[in-house]
Amino acid sequence: MTTKRLGNSDLDISPLGVGAWAIGGSGWQFGWGAQDDSESVAAIRAALDAGINWIDTAAVYGLGHSEEMVAKALSEAGTKPYVFTKCERLWREDGSVYGSLKAESIRKECEASLRRLKLDVIDLYQVHWPQPDEDVEEGWTEMARLQQEGKVRWIGVSNFNVPQMERAMRIAPITSLQPPYSLLARDAEERILPFAEAHNIGVIVYSPMKNGLLSGGMTRERALALPADDWRSRNPAFQEPQLSRNLKLVDLLRRIGERNGRQPGEVAIAWVLHNSAVTGAIVGVRKPSQVPGVIGALDYRLRNEEVAEIEAFFQTEAASA
Repeated sequence: MTTKRLGNSDLDISPLGVGAWAIGGSGWQFGWGAQDDSESVAAIRAALDAGINWIDTAAVYGLGHSEEMVAKALSEAGTKPYVFTKCERLWREDGSVYGSLKAESIRKECEASLRRLKLDVIDLYQVHWPQPDEDVEEGWTEMARLQQEGKVRWIGVSNFNVPQMERAMRIAPITSLQPPYSLLARDAEERILPFAEAHNIGVIVYSPMKNGLLSGGMTRERALALPADDWRSRNPAFQEPQLSRNLKLVDLLRRIGERNGRQPGEVAIAWVLHNSAVTGAIVGVRKPSQVPGVIGALDYRLRNEEVAEIEAFFQTEAASA
């Protein structure tokens, strides 16, 4: 396994990072349903033991619970990974989420995350969403202050478009960008990924398996029966008419994987890592048994002809639509 330098930082990261969104559990607007905390900790430990050297979480995941589970896993870990977290998403008593980029709010969030994570410094602190847009400059200025004060080592953005990144860069350098990117979410290819690559902004993409849909473990029956407290039950990708097309894509990924001794999820992740702009991919694991289905992507890469085979699938689907 080779590591890659994350943008302008001194962080050399593994191709995969542990995603801690789902382990936040239920009880908030974008929860994935009930989660067993002991399995969360075991899953993180299994991923770290397999060679992953960074974890990505956020204060809002489980309304602080995800960060607490990361802290518990780290307390039992030997080698300490890099810890990345995010600010800007706040929550109400009913679990609904809203955004704030006010300087005072970001500072309070940083202090709270440090307490929950039981850390003296955060390796990478990211603005979760550029909302509200008119406060991007105020929020990024405060992020730079936190870095200057040594509370965070590096600062990055998530879900920013190119004009928003340009505005932030006038204030302070951006170390990393976290966009959604997968075979089923390719909007970043047109402008965002080329911009990041041209400006030495590291890219750590989220949902490379489209929230588990491309993992190989999602069936039609399971997708259509997702519980109401799992936000994916409201995601069009898990519903018809998109679901049938997406499961056909999974069948193709399975065939490619079988030729290489890999799982469908590993093929989906390898496709993301094939893009030269991508530094690493965030892979969510909720229990240790899921780690073997993705960990091979640490060193598995697609051949050009396999990338072309996948592209041909989309061309065929578009022609028949």
